[in-house]
Amino acid sequence: MSNMLIEGKTFLLGEEVNTDINCSSKYLPGKDSEYVSTVAFEKLEPGFAQGVIANGGGILVAGKNFGINSSREQAIHVLHLMKVKCILAPSFGRQFFRNAINNGLPIIECDTAQIQAGENLQVDLQLGKVISNSYEINFTPLPQEILKIIQMGGLLNFITKHPDWNFAA
Repeated sequence: MSNMLIEGKTFLLGEEVNTDINCSSKYLPGKDSEYVSTVAFEKLEPGFAQGVIANGGGILVAGKNFGINSSREQAIHVLHLMKVKCILAPSFGRQFFRNAINNGLPIIECDTAQIQAGENLQVDLQLGKVISNSYEINFTPLPQEILKIIQMGGLLNFITKHPDWNFAA
């Protein structure tokens, strides 16, 4: 798989960051996802999303239960518009986790305690490693089927090409 190595600058978020902080319901309906992507996470840190976008994207690093709350799929679309390449957290909300995979956004459960803001990391999805200049964090790699869905940009793209669910193709 070719896009299983992700590189980027880290942007830190805290614990229990829910989807309403990511993609506030005060903008939905009414504002499109493009607008919401510029104000995402403003409750935590004004200008956070614009910093990620100005950098050309990056790797979000959060505490436990990232993405808890609602199942709104717009939260993932907003992260794609921010050019988020991957999210690392000790745990995720279940619905958010599934929405991310279905929309081709890699999310990894791992220990994030030592990761600092602004670090350049590599995340090897196949080997299950987060690599910095001074440490490595191991994680359980996602199953090959999930990696294939991510590689193809999401579940709809996968099903369109493989309606028989043949992951080997």
